[in-house]
Amino acid sequence: MQHAVGSPLPPPHQPGHGPADGWSPAAQHPGPHRPGGTPQQNAPVPPPHPAPHFTGAPPAGPVPPAPQPPVPPVPHPPAPQHAPAPPVPDTTGHVPLPPGGPVPMPSSPPAATGPDPTATTLAVLLIGPAGAGKTSVAKFWADHRRAPTAHISLDDVREWVRSGFADPQRGWNDNSEAQYRLARRTCGFAARNFLANGISCILDDAIFPDRPAVGLGGWKRHVGPGLLPVVLLPGLEVVLERNAERSGNRRLTDEEVARIHGRMAGWYGSGLPIIDNSQLDVPSTARILDDVLARAIASPPKW
Repeated sequence: MQHAVGSPLPPPHQPGHGPADGWSPAAQHPGPHRPGGTPQQNAPVPPPHPAPHFTGAPPAGPVPPAPQPPVPPVPHPPAPQHAPAPPVPDTTGHVPLPPGGPVPMPSSPPAATGPDPTATTLAVLLIGPAGAGKTSVAKFWADHRRAPTAHISLDDVREWVRSGFADPQRGWNDNSEAQYRLARRTCGFAARNFLANGISCILDDAIFPDRPAVGLGGWKRHVGPGLLPVVLLPGLEVVLERNAERSGNRRLTDEEVARIHGRMAGWYGSGLPIIDNSQLDVPSTARILDDVLARAIASPPKW
């Protein structure tokens, strides 16, 4: 027989003792103290849990109060929601760059001070035949300016194409023409981005006066009306000598150099500034270039 937890164990059964001898079903649930009861019956016992199977008479005494319904727990107010922490700043030094736009004409400083081409943001196009010294002068000029300056060489950008490079020395065709135009447009985009961020640019290219739409006109479309073209045109003998010192696909045949030089002579009637650097070294040519640019800033050429 199972008893609920906390109930007193029944006394052992003895012969001649029945329920009236001190143990009755009511003893499992003692009530208040009754006179004449046994000490075990009079002892205070904590009320046990009622056994589900007990069907005896209810204990004598006052009826305990009915159990109260459980009080629902008081809900706690929700925890305050804090605003999310601001994002951690980028530690890579990201700097937003303004988009590059067409380059306007450089503004002329007051006449009292005069233009200083070494401290002004400029876009310069150095034109000349192969062997004229364009790349050497452009690098030196960019290296020695007070203002930040980038040198963008068309030949360098054109040679970014590795597999499938269309070498003009093997014949001028549609592929070489397309790669030249693509390189010019890429150089123009690069120059506009540099100039939009305060960095001057000098570009060098061998363009012909008899093809304005492809050459000078194309550069003006790619960079903007503020582009300042300057022609570097030494004598044929000097060009041939300098071309002989070149290597790789930069070196042309003497016939090709003479043909290009003859076509470049058309710049003399174009109104563009021309520097004959036949007897000048690179630093001297760069100084004359500064003088030419100072005059071009004060009075932009019409081209």
